[in-house]
Amino acid sequence: MKWLALALVVFNLGVWQLGALSKPTGQSGTLASGTLPRVASLKIQGGAVDTASPLSGEHVCVRLGWIQSLDDARALKAHSVLAPASRLSVQEVDRPLPALHWVIVPPQPTDVALRQLREMQRQGIDSYLVAEGPSKNAISLGLFESQNAAISVLEEKKHKNFNAVLVNFDRNQISYALAFEVESNLAMEMAQALEADYGSEFDFIEIDRCEGVATSEKNP
Repeated sequence: MKWLALALVVFNLGVWQLGALSKPTGQSGTLASGTLPRVASLKIQGGAVDTASPLSGEHVCVRLGWIQSLDDARALKAHSVLAPASRLSVQEVDRPLPALHWVIVPPQPTDVALRQLREMQRQGIDSYLVAEGPSKNAISLGLFESQNAAISVLEEKKHKNFNAVLVNFDRNQISYALAFEVESNLAMEMAQALEADYGSEFDFIEIDRCEGVATSEKNP
């Protein structure tokens, strides 16, 4: 009986060790369940995939500016770097600039304005008569980008008993932009090459998917 009992103990120990060795090292007895991540949820290192970006080889519309003269814009349009591009155009844009600060003596009858102008010039005051426009027969005492500078001149003229006032001088500027269509993988390289040849940084470089050709801007 002793030998039978001992044999049963040895047999049970062997079965227990065999079961332990059959389990993978470092894993629990219960398998984890789950699914692989969908491709759409994966991210490129450094950020998410931008599905709105043009695909490689897709054509995009490029617009860059501002170019200060028509001659410069036409020269860039003829640049050899644009050989792969299509639908090249120069756009003329009449764009508003920040108003200047204008110190004037308000419009008066012509004879009165001329008499006051002569008196100012006799005193060495830099001034001229406005010959046309809404401020015709006003006496201009200076245009300033700085409001503080304009106010300083205004106070000085008032100190001399001149009826000077400060008004806004609205102004526009004709500028030019270059537009073209090209494969997306070439767009930025071409824009940077044109900027380098222009010799100055552009105010903007727009690269967008082409949605249409309609434009309200002039095309010289």
